[in-house]
Amino acid sequence: MNVYETEPLLAQYLMLHYGAPEEVLPYAFGPKNALDFPRRCVEDLVARHEVPSGARALDVGCSVGRTSFELARVCEEVIGIDFSASFINAANTLREKAQLDYTRPHEGAVTLRSVAAAPENVDRTRIAFETGDAMDLRPDLGTFDVVLACNLICRLPEPMRFLSRLKELVKPGGQLIITTPFSWMEEYTPRENWLGGCEGKSDSFLGLKHALQPDFELQLEHDMPMLIKEHARKYQWTVVQGSRWLRRNT
Repeated sequence: MNVYETEPLLAQYLMLHYGAPEEVLPYAFGPKNALDFPRRCVEDLVARHEVPSGARALDVGCSVGRTSFELARVCEEVIGIDFSASFINAANTLREKAQLDYTRPHEGAVTLRSVAAAPENVDRTRIAFETGDAMDLRPDLGTFDVVLACNLICRLPEPMRFLSRLKELVKPGGQLIITTPFSWMEEYTPRENWLGGCEGKSDSFLGLKHALQPDFELQLEHDMPMLIKEHARKYQWTVVQGSRWLRRNT
């Protein structure tokens, strides 16, 4: 079974994307600067002053949709794509109804009810969600002023198939935003397809640069903390590398 189609993973990602700070981390201590990671992906990495009016955005690996909602604050049209039908169904419910009730793990067999709510002051009609494979995106997507790929490339069997398509997707002068913890695992990506983290390719970011620099110029590199709540007393704290790239005019 695809783990991204299971209820526990859906609950984790709904909490990551929409959980209130006091719900995610109800302690006086803890890494509070790691909260709201999907919102920060857009706020911290997209150069808003360089986004033209009427802009189009593509959110590849959009998960349950928070980054797409945030992109809709600055772009006229947003397409969010994810491989998980469960995630896209949740994102579409939030787009259509603005909220989604779900059950999340708490302690042992005990669960709690939560409500995910779409962010306020966002025109949800600007967004369309669909299932799709990042390595085989449909050919009629067109081009975009902003393309965002959050924590995607180290979960693809062939990340270069996605990276090599980006030249066609990002308009000249457009922005490419990539975040990744470079958590290479052979259950997702065969070792020969890793961009780094193995013998002969020790630095994954160098591998990413090598893949992108013929067509993109690096504008920003930014380390970003992220916190995923698994249950009441267990968390994943991760330092994600964020980068912004400008599509060359060639």
